[in-house]
Amino acid sequence: MEGASEETLTSVSSLVTVFENSRMTGAGPRVHGLEAGHQQPGCRAPTSAGPWEKPTVEEALESGSRTVSRRYLSSLKNKLSSGAWRKSYQPRTCPGSETQEPEEKKIVRELLETEQAYVARLHLLDQVFFQELLKEARSSKAFPEDVVRLIFSNISSIYQFHSQFFLPELQRRLDDWTTTPRIGDVIQKLAPFLKMYSEYVKNFERAIELLATWTDKSPPFQEVITRIQSSEASASLTLQHHMLEPVQRIPRYELLLKEYVQKLPGQAPDLADAQKALDMIFSAAQHSNAAITEMERLQELWDVYQRLGLEDDIVDPSNTLLREGPVLKISFRRSGPMERYLFLFNNMLLYCVPRVIQVGAHFQVRTRIDVAGMKVRELTDAEFPHSFLVSGKQRTLELRARSQEEMISWLQACQAAIDQIEKRNETFKAAVQSPEGDPQEQELQSMELGLRAPQWVRDKMVTMCMRCQEPFNALTRRRHHCRACGYVVCARCSDYRAELKYDANRPNRVCLDCYTFLTGNVLPEEKEDKRRGILEKGAVAGSEQSLICSFLQLLGDKWGKSGPRGWCVIPRDDPLVLYVYAAPQDMRAHTSIPLLGYQVTAGPQADPRVFQLQQSGQLYTFKAESEELKGRWVKAMERAASGWIPGGPNNKDLSD
Repeated sequence: MEGASEETLTSVSSLVTVFENSRMTGAGPRVHGLEAGHQQPGCRAPTSAGPWEKPTVEEALESGSRTVSRRYLSSLKNKLSSGAWRKSYQPRTCPGSETQEPEEKKIVRELLETEQAYVARLHLLDQVFFQELLKEARSSKAFPEDVVRLIFSNISSIYQFHSQFFLPELQRRLDDWTTTPRIGDVIQKLAPFLKMYSEYVKNFERAIELLATWTDKSPPFQEVITRIQSSEASASLTLQHHMLEPVQRIPRYELLLKEYVQKLPGQAPDLADAQKALDMIFSAAQHSNAAITEMERLQELWDVYQRLGLEDDIVDPSNTLLREGPVLKISFRRSGPMERYLFLFNNMLLYCVPRVIQVGAHFQVRTRIDVAGMKVRELTDAEFPHSFLVSGKQRTLELRARSQEEMISWLQACQAAIDQIEKRNETFKAAVQSPEGDPQEQELQSMELGLRAPQWVRDKMVTMCMRCQEPFNALTRRRHHCRACGYVVCARCSDYRAELKYDANRPNRVCLDCYTFLTGNVLPEEKEDKRRGILEKGAVAGSEQSLICSFLQLLGDKWGKSGPRGWCVIPRDDPLVLYVYAAPQDMRAHTSIPLLGYQVTAGPQADPRVFQLQQSGQLYTFKAESEELKGRWVKAMERAASGWIPGGPNNKDLSD
């Protein structure tokens, strides 16, 4: 046993000597594998390689050094629980060797052999590649020394740890196996130092990119690498292949130690220590995984940064990309939605416009909305299904997803980011979503007026000013939006300026009511509210507290110039009157019909959706969008015509 160990150490020493000689002599005879120098006598090296070994790496490097990137690194995390790579690292038991050796000792021997090969490769990286490139940089000044140090990161510390501490401890313990059959205590003592791998792994992709850049850029740099790669010491493998070894090493420790714990007898003295050592190795593997994840996260941020044309400073260690994707923006002025793109981070939402000519940047940032103070909720809109509202301090957006599932996914992602910000700051209470149709969500609360961007009422939802109730027209009374409350108002009612905090205290156009609230100025006498007319019952208020409301087509000459369709409402607080508005957000109805005493009859049999109201020569004809909706209207009008009042004695609620 001792003779075999001495042979193995001798073979490693010989291999290191070859490395040193190669630095002086340049190219030499090639061998087919690094492990060829430390086989057991009489044994053949395994010919099949698992996914952790040469074939996978060579495929990754086949098209050039730049191909060793995130895709390969991501696969490492998925292979942590896989034992496939172990096929090429089975204990090398030769015919005729001692067959009674315990299974746990075979695994320890395998650990030692792979560690010897690993230390030899670290020696190649640190003492040959690294030192030779530093020497060339100092002498020729053809490339900076800092580039060399960035490429090899902390490889010198890793090499010293394994060559001076880990490998000698393993060797001594295997030599003394008869008296001390254990390795758990050794690994426990040294495992915390394995966390130094995080720095190397985090720097790996950048190192590969620098290596490719300077290989193309500097002939002396390329000449040094080519000379070492063609030497016997490099075993016909590229520098990129050797640099992958530290990235793969800790998962190998974990798998070997798992098998060691499984093979130990139940009463083995090393069982408790080995299990604790396995937990510590797992922690080191998690550090390595976390480094890979962090590297991928920063790479994602950089990709987004480039797609935005370097317009926004988002590459920050505290930022995390949570979700991105296309949405449709519901316009307040146009009839159709517009294509937009969202990037949701842990601290902000970027609202972007796709560029027509995507040369360099793919998107232009229109608005940045802070997650702190942001609110989201689903919108109920028959015209735009799958729509949702994003309300932030900087702006409020009505957006439409491509499907119900996508809308729910956006809402959940935004709400998760909001909850995380509020939890971390501890100065905000958890956002409580108001129930659908809550008036506090429909009209901005006065305490928030000017502090956050309002939800704008769409132009087509109103036909008259929401303050003075005068009808709009294209020439003399055009539509404007109050920047404080979002109402659609006329020029006369919005001829005021007030500073709004959400817009950096810049003066903005506001309506008279908001101007009075925000500035505290007394309402001018000529602007005082007129006495409320009989038709001045807001459609919004009526819809939220109505027995029934919907659009109905208005047929016949009876309606005059009011239009082919009206928003019809029977309010709960005025259940015997039908109000007809031109649009759902109008503040004044253009027609009101007292229903008491009217007869409700079916219309022409050619269309079952038509019904009529008739009394003393008065005839109103309506057409519903469906027979089911017509039935509900007929029932509501018949009850109102008979004097039915909700909540009265012996009356049932009409709501379906």
